Amino acid sequence: MIFARLPLDAATGAWLAHGLTVDGRRLKKGHVLTAAEVEWLRRNGTETVLAAQPEAGDVPEDTAAQRVAEASVGPGCRANAPFTGRCNLYADAAGIAMVDRATVDAMNAVHESVTIATVAPWASVEAGQMLATVKIIPFAAPAETVSKVESIAAGAIAVAPFEPHCVGVISTRLPETKPSVIAKATDVMAARLERVGSSLGDVVTVDHHEVALAAAIRSQHAAGNAPIVIFAASAITDRRDVIPAGIVAAGGTIRHYGMPVDPGNLMLIGELDGVPVIGAPGCARSPKPNGFDWVLNRFLAGLDVDATAVMGMGVGGLLMDTVQRGAPRDGKPGQKDSAQRMPRIAGIVLAAGQSRRMGVENKLLADVSGKPMLLHAIEAVEASAATPLIVVTGHEPDRISAALGGRQAILTHNPRFADGLSTSLATGIAAVPDDCDGALVCLGDMPRITTALLDRMIAAFNPVEGRAIVIPTRHGKRGNPVLFDHRFFAAIRDVAGDTGARHLIGQHEDLVAEVAVDDDSIFMDVDTPEALAMARS
Repeated sequence: MIFARLPLDAATGAWLAHGLTVDGRRLKKGHVLTAAEVEWLRRNGTETVLAAQPEAGDVPEDTAAQRVAEASVGPGCRANAPFTGRCNLYADAAGIAMVDRATVDAMNAVHESVTIATVAPWASVEAGQMLATVKIIPFAAPAETVSKVESIAAGAIAVAPFEPHCVGVISTRLPETKPSVIAKATDVMAARLERVGSSLGDVVTVDHHEVALAAAIRSQHAAGNAPIVIFAASAITDRRDVIPAGIVAAGGTIRHYGMPVDPGNLMLIGELDGVPVIGAPGCARSPKPNGFDWVLNRFLAGLDVDATAVMGMGVGGLLMDTVQRGAPRDGKPGQKDSAQRMPRIAGIVLAAGQSRRMGVENKLLADVSGKPMLLHAIEAVEASAATPLIVVTGHEPDRISAALGGRQAILTHNPRFADGLSTSLATGIAAVPDDCDGALVCLGDMPRITTALLDRMIAAFNPVEGRAIVIPTRHGKRGNPVLFDHRFFAAIRDVAGDTGARHLIGQHEDLVAEVAVDDDSIFMDVDTPEALAMARS
C-alpha cells in the first residue's frame, strides 16, 4: 500500500488519510476519492491530499476483516458485516466462550496490519454478546498476510452453549449449623442455575459425616441429578476430609482438590459413574461470581473439567471483590472501581466510660507499666494496619485528650456516655470515614491487646467469603475487640444499652470469623481495683 501526500492527478481512487473540509463540504477519513471529487478539490484550490493507494495484491480493509473473521468462526458464533476495517464475532447462544489462546496469539503475530481481540477464554457469555473483534489497522492489508491469518484461524472462536441440567444439592450440617445458612446457599444456587437455563433437582441436608453423605450421593445419582453439588458445614481441608471421603464411600473418585482461583481455592471435583460431584468452596454461598462458577458453568455447558483445566485457571484467577478489588458499594456515592487493594479498616478506641466501680480514679488514666492504661490500646491500634485512629471521649474528655499527647487521631465526643457503652459505640461508628470498609472496635481498658492480634483480625476480614464480623477467641470463648463490616454501621448506630452490638453478632453467625489466640488478653478489661492490680503485675 502506498501512503503519501499525493498530487491531485494521482489521487483518484485513493483513500483519504484524514477528514477533509473544503468550501463547507466534508469528506471523511477513509473516503475513496472519485474523479469528480478530485476536480472539485482542484477548483477550490487544493493541490495535494494525504492519502493511501492500494498496490497490486492488497486486500481492502473491510474485505480483509471479513475474511479473517469468517475464518475464525467456530460453532455457536457468527460474524457480522465489516465496517471501517472491523468485523465482530457474536455468540449465537448463552454459554462458555471457547477461545484458542495459542491460535489467537499466532494470528496476531503474523503482521501488524491484522489484529484480533477476544473475551477471556472460558468466560460465560450471553446470546448476542460480542466474543471477538477483528481490526485491520491500515486501509488495506497484503493478500499474503490475509491468507496466512485465514489459514491459522481455523475456527479459533466458538461457544459451548449451556445445556439444561437438573442439579442435585446436598448440604451437610453440624450441631451449630444454622438452617438459615443452608437455606441461603440453596436459594443462591437456584438463582445461579436459573441464569444459565438449569434448575435445582433434589435438595437434601445430612449430617456432616462420610457415611450419611455417601448415602445421599448414591440417592441423588440414582434419581438422575447431574451434576451433584455439596455444600459442606465445614470447609474441605484435605483429600481425606469428610466430603471427599463421602464421595469415595459412595463409589466415586476424586479428580482434583484445590484451584488457583480466589475466591474458590477449596474446590473439590469428584465423579460417580460419569456424573460430576462438586465439593463447593465456601464462596459458592455468595451470589457474586467466583471460582465455583468457573467450574460449574463448564460442566453445565457439557465441557469436562480435569486437573489440567483447573490448574490452568491461575492467570486471571484473582477475583477478590469488594475490599480486595475496591468495587463500588451500595450507599457509597463516588467510590470508584480500582485495582486490588487492602481493606481500609478504621480503628476505634472507646475511652468514654465513667469507671464507676473504680471509685474516684479514672481507670483509663491509671498508670500501667509507666504510662496511662489507655495508651496501651491506643498504641496497639496506631501500630496496626487500622487507619484512621478514632478515639471516643466522654467522661473527663480534656484529660483523655491530653493523655494522647498530640497523636494523630480523630477525637469524637459522646455527650451521652452515661447512658451506656452503646452510645459510645454509635458515636465512634458515626466518625468512620465513608471510604472505610469496616471498623475495629477496641476497649480503652484492655492494656494487653497487641498489634499482632489486630493485624490478624484485619487479615481475616473478607466479606466476599463470608467473614464480615471478626472476633478473637480463646478455647472457644469470644472476647474483644470486634471488627465489623460497613454493612452493619447503620444498625450499630441504632443500638441501645450497655451491651454494645452483641445482638448483631448473634443475628449474623454465618458471617462471623473467629481468630484464635493463645492467651487471655482478649478477656482482660479493667473494671475494678483488683483487675487494675492484675494489669499492673
